[in-house]
Amino acid sequence: MNMLTVLPSHFGYVIFTYLYSWIMLAYLAVKVGLARKKYDVKYPAMYSDKEQVFNCIQRAHQNTLEIYPQWLVFQTIAALVYPFFTGWWIIIDAAVNYPDEGDFHHAYHTCGVIATLAFLMINAVSNGQVRGDSYSEGCMGQTGARVWLFIGFMLAFGSLIASMWILFGGFVVPQKPVVYPGIAIFFQNAFIFFGGLVFKFGRTEDLWQ
Repeated sequence: MNMLTVLPSHFGYVIFTYLYSWIMLAYLAVKVGLARKKYDVKYPAMYSDKEQVFNCIQRAHQNTLEIYPQWLVFQTIAALVYPFFTGWWIIIDAAVNYPDEGDFHHAYHTCGVIATLAFLMINAVSNGQVRGDSYSEGCMGQTGARVWLFIGFMLAFGSLIASMWILFGGFVVPQKPVVYPGIAIFFQNAFIFFGGLVFKFGRTEDLWQ
């Protein structure tokens, strides 16, 4: 059996996510190496008894390595259906590297949750149901499908706009020293938004009939 006929057509994007994760792991390893030289922490010591800043840098790398195998498994499973899980991986990376509320307020995760909900709403109805070709029963019929889709798109646009506001209003304009969490929030919502559009309008709906 040819695996290319089994995998989704957009599965190649998942490979880019894996490549990005390797770059991220290499970046964290370099940060730990530089911190060892700066704070004079010799191998094979994992942590320092004196330098808590080094311990934070080392723990960020270690946390990532601890969840990386599980993430690879679940990323692959999710990518078989939703190849645009990249957005959530970016925000997880930001949350791991900046756990402090001062750098990355936990309330900012609301945008990603709403964007994911909108993703599911938009793709819960087929284009045929919206056109009225294959939807004749249920709550409000064709009108209900259109209202549901409209609400989904409004939530998707709202979360994308909110992520832009968070990026510029919460990080760029105040000139915070750490801007990456704001960038991660924007890219998370952008990936989910455009992923929803591709999955909505780029798939075949033969099995929906």
